[in-house]
Amino acid sequence: MIKLSPIEKYTQDLTRDDFLFDAAQENAVKNLQRLYEDLVTKPLPVTGFKKVLNRWKRIVAKPDSKPIIGIYFWGGVGRGKTYLVDTFYDCLPFKNKSRVHFHRFMHRVHEELKSLHGQSDPLKVIAKRFADETCIICFDEFFVSDITDAMILGTLFEELFAHNVTLVATSNIIPDELYRNGLQRERFLPAIKLINEFCDIVNVDSGVDYRLRTLEQAEIFHFPLDKQAADNLAHYFQQLSTETGHKGKVIEINHRELITVEESDGIVHFEFSTLCESARSQSDYMELSRLYHTVLLANVTQMGANNDDSTRRFIALVDEFYERNVKLIMSAEVALENLYSDGRLSFEFKRCLSRLQEMQSNDYLASQHLP
Repeated sequence: MIKLSPIEKYTQDLTRDDFLFDAAQENAVKNLQRLYEDLVTKPLPVTGFKKVLNRWKRIVAKPDSKPIIGIYFWGGVGRGKTYLVDTFYDCLPFKNKSRVHFHRFMHRVHEELKSLHGQSDPLKVIAKRFADETCIICFDEFFVSDITDAMILGTLFEELFAHNVTLVATSNIIPDELYRNGLQRERFLPAIKLINEFCDIVNVDSGVDYRLRTLEQAEIFHFPLDKQAADNLAHYFQQLSTETGHKGKVIEINHRELITVEESDGIVHFEFSTLCESARSQSDYMELSRLYHTVLLANVTQMGANNDDSTRRFIALVDEFYERNVKLIMSAEVALENLYSDGRLSFEFKRCLSRLQEMQSNDYLASQHLP
């Protein structure tokens, strides 16, 4: 099947009843169309003897080529940035491409650094591995808060661009404001300079916040556990997801498998029993809160003295989600105020209940996810 170009796909999507025209988004698609055309007209990577010959040529002569200029999309939450990157990635008619959440990308970098411990210039080795796999990396939710990541990225980006890897990224923050007031920020400034040099910086802010519009209309907490409860969660997942969900997908969190009801980029649907009635730790909830801006939690049962372990896990889950502004949509057995019956954790659960109530407010729903 012949793939559509980004502008063709966007034009097709505009015919859908649930898809609205947005001038800022249209401008962003035009930028993606430029990049798409640059990439598809670029000579395909060679293999076999020619690849060996080209590698030898690079050793004896400095490369004079540069990567195709990528795009860095920035703007507030719910502006359709993930839709843009997903659409672009799906349109690319070749296989040597990569689409990854930035947090997962950095997790892989750290794992490879461990395996290369003691080797000189390990970031050069890692960049070469990425370049052998892909000619373009599409990041979602580019955000730097960790000093270790900040110090790594300057060298890593320099090596990736030296291997002619193109970058497409989405972020809530303009490049010059990344890692603002961070420790040793001067070590991160080379990465910002490289982003500005090798990417067109495109703002996608407009008057439409697609995600917030859906969340404000959603029933964030539904009880009892009737057919409407299941229908609601399925509907909200479809509305909030920018791509087709993967039903029953198994994800890996802290090196352990976790079964989802459905998973998509930035949004995941779980059973309460999976997250709170099995051996899960606070670090698992921390990782989930970094990876997903929205979590749907189905079939939450009433908690009390007979299931303190589940209650503690649920409280820890809510705490971590709250700290990172994760949007939590739930279906439950009883009303919110009756979610915990008398037991030893009554005091702790009152605080949890207060947070759950705040997480339904418009201010919280409009808050920016902190990956």
